[in-house]
Amino acid sequence: MKPLTEPEIRASFVNSTKGEAKRMHVPRDLGERPWDDLDFLGWTDPAAPDRSYLVIELNGRLTGIALRRAAQAGRARKTMCAWCLTTHSGDGVSLMSARKAGKPGQLGNSVGVYVCADLACSLYLRGKKSAGPGSRFHESITLDDQVERMMSGISAFLDRVNS
Repeated sequence: MKPLTEPEIRASFVNSTKGEAKRMHVPRDLGERPWDDLDFLGWTDPAAPDRSYLVIELNGRLTGIALRRAAQAGRARKTMCAWCLTTHSGDGVSLMSARKAGKPGQLGNSVGVYVCADLACSLYLRGKKSAGPGSRFHESITLDDQVERMMSGISAFLDRVNS
């Protein structure tokens, strides 16, 4: 992924008002992010841990979505991320919901997906971050194919947000 600037990030959101995008906390460490290892930029709002954000470039267009993390009762079982297929124990995977874009979102409609709570899917795929022993199973497909599968899942979710 190419490095992004704060104005690019704020302008990319499809399910937030301009005021909401202006008030959101954008990461301060944009210059230190491992951009070469990222397929999308994802982060949790430090002031509101139940809010997360995702910005991705698809089809030459930058798209950002605001996400809400569902409250969880301490789970001991393992859960798998729908995008990168990394298995986490406890609260490592969260139900993230996104308000739909446009009129449906204004009416309160949303969509959800179970994904890595830290949105570090790209780093898990590349082995740059670990969720512990047994969190990634060996796959016979290439890393490029794994990334393509993940991007396909994210794209399908974005389509649901925009529909």
